[in-house]
Amino acid sequence: MILRSATVEDAGALAVVQTRTSQAAYRGIMPQEHLDRLDPDRRRRVWRELIASDRPPAGTLVLEHPDDGVIGFVTVAVTEAPERVGEVRAVYVLPEHWGSGAGRLLMDAGLRRLGEAGYREVVLWVLEGNVRARRFYEAGGWRADGASTTDDSRGVPLVTIRYRR
Repeated sequence: MILRSATVEDAGALAVVQTRTSQAAYRGIMPQEHLDRLDPDRRRRVWRELIASDRPPAGTLVLEHPDDGVIGFVTVAVTEAPERVGEVRAVYVLPEHWGSGAGRLLMDAGLRRLGEAGYREVVLWVLEGNVRARRFYEAGGWRADGASTTDDSRGVPLVTIRYRR
């Protein structure tokens, strides 16, 4: 497998990974109508803009499988002084590659990128109901730090909790 920085040409593949993974991971957590409306074409445009505006160490790394193409990604961001806290914004892996170690490869690469840039503290936000993701993060040494937010914009309250490492 190849781990590399995303390019604008990856926007379509990233949109498909994000859409398919969201539809599988958030089933039963988010309203099904919302998941059914997720549109890779719309997300492709967003990905193009996001990748074009990336400034290292922030950015997106992709994991490319020799047969299946782009199967996952990690997106990291940073805050400026005085906080200097890195953030893992997203880790997505196609459902058929769950449990393969792809998520760990991506997470390690994102953390390495932030660490090499001097960020020693990193946070991420995860839906409280996403038990699979929470187990993955906790196995990697992440711990909930007590912060949370609630988003009602999709018709149901979605609680997101912050993890720190």
